[in-house]
Amino acid sequence: MSTVTSLVQSVDWLALAPPTVAAAVGLVVLVADLFLPAARKPLLGWIATAGLALAALSLLPLLDGDRRTFCLPAHPDVCSYAADPFALVIQFLVLGGALLTALLSIDILKDQDLPAGEYWFLLLSSAAGAALLPASRDLATLVIALEVASLPAFALVGLRRGDRLSSEAALKFFLSSVAATAVMLLGVSFLYAATGSLHLSRVAHALTALPDPRLATLASTGVALTLVGFAFKTAAAPFHFWVPDTYVGAPLPIAGYLSVVGKAVGFSGLILVTVQGFPSYANVWGPALAVLAALTMTVGNVAALRQDPRRAHSAVRLLAWSSVGQAGYLLVPIAAAGYVDDPGHAIGSTVAYALMYAAVNLGAFAVAALVARTRPANRITDYRGLYHRRPVVALALGFFLLCLAGLPPGIIGLFAKVTVFSAAVDAGLAWLAVIMAVNVVIALYYYLQWTTVLFRGAEDTAGAGDAAATGAPEAAPAGPPVHAAIPAPLATAIALATVLGIALSGAPQLVLRFASGALL
Repeated sequence: MSTVTSLVQSVDWLALAPPTVAAAVGLVVLVADLFLPAARKPLLGWIATAGLALAALSLLPLLDGDRRTFCLPAHPDVCSYAADPFALVIQFLVLGGALLTALLSIDILKDQDLPAGEYWFLLLSSAAGAALLPASRDLATLVIALEVASLPAFALVGLRRGDRLSSEAALKFFLSSVAATAVMLLGVSFLYAATGSLHLSRVAHALTALPDPRLATLASTGVALTLVGFAFKTAAAPFHFWVPDTYVGAPLPIAGYLSVVGKAVGFSGLILVTVQGFPSYANVWGPALAVLAALTMTVGNVAALRQDPRRAHSAVRLLAWSSVGQAGYLLVPIAAAGYVDDPGHAIGSTVAYALMYAAVNLGAFAVAALVARTRPANRITDYRGLYHRRPVVALALGFFLLCLAGLPPGIIGLFAKVTVFSAAVDAGLAWLAVIMAVNVVIALYYYLQWTTVLFRGAEDTAGAGDAAATGAPEAAPAGPPVHAAIPAPLATAIALATVLGIALSGAPQLVLRFASGALL
């Protein structure tokens, strides 16, 4: 009886509040969907948005300290959940990104006739898993959180029933993610067999002194397979092939969600397993991630450079390939962590860059969602003359693109890139810094090319010319008139992203603070 009693522990529900609130509101939405008449279904969107806002606000009481729960009774410092600074920053990014996605989705659900109950339940479920992952401190919880974040996303991508692009996108996303999970689970099982534990701190300790060479071989294989699994999740080349078609086939808010929240999930998991779980294998994962970073940023930027502005969905494809290139930049500080004595400081640059990228990239997707209401093909040429039609929106998109490029007035993008450069140089990875510099120059071209399109004179015949150039029939404009008022939720999402980007550009020291502080 005493043994059973010793295993009973209290649960710190305050520490668990962010993912718990998101999951609970998801259940509320699912049940409410059964009783609300069709005319009242839009209410579900506002319930979901309020729930995500409440989940984000639940982070505030956690700022005063490092809270842990689900700890081993005999070892209170070995826990499965930790609400430490790293977890709180990523949870803020994830829940903030999900909140902006919800605002983008409210009117698109009506325009595209998507099932409201299923959509909001799946989005909240995915957000709950994404909020759980950065606080996970054992391999089992990491994998479960990753799948809770990923599985609803498969359904969200394919939610446009009868749409061939949507079905194809969901299938590619599903198959690639299943392969990644299978590889990762095999790696985790090897690590458990070699170390006898799933807690990251204990795995790290056991990997330093494996008694049997055969166990060392098994552990090395487990480390490699786990890294490959996360490379799929982060869309690192050569595991990036699913990204462009998935983004094009998914509803635009979900494409933006995957580009920001999906990446945050993958990168936070990668940081945890490398820095906290496998520090003794830094000589293996450091060089491997450096090569992946160089390959990923090059593949993404070169592919974005080759996009035909007149091709259907070229705007979304460019953002998709751009996100692959940005993933390469995000990998650089994690690779650098394998070369320095204090990896906890190095990964701060990745977190700082991710915060900048999340705000401006979701803003770009918000403007793309607005343009798609009147130009469903969403070509880059459809943005021609946007400044003359909607000057404030065009200025906002131009600002977002300049932030991604790292050019003034997007000061935050410039500072974020400088911190990544510094991380590479400080780690002695000068060759990687050079490759990054070349890729930044490549990216300048296509970001500036799109920006200049916004301010060119509008042409009424551009759509027909574009269709002729691509050999495709010109679809009649669908949706509201070109100069219709912007729906309030969509306008709010664009405004929030713009304000956040301007605030960060006005206080770039926030990026330096994250980049110089130890989050883990």
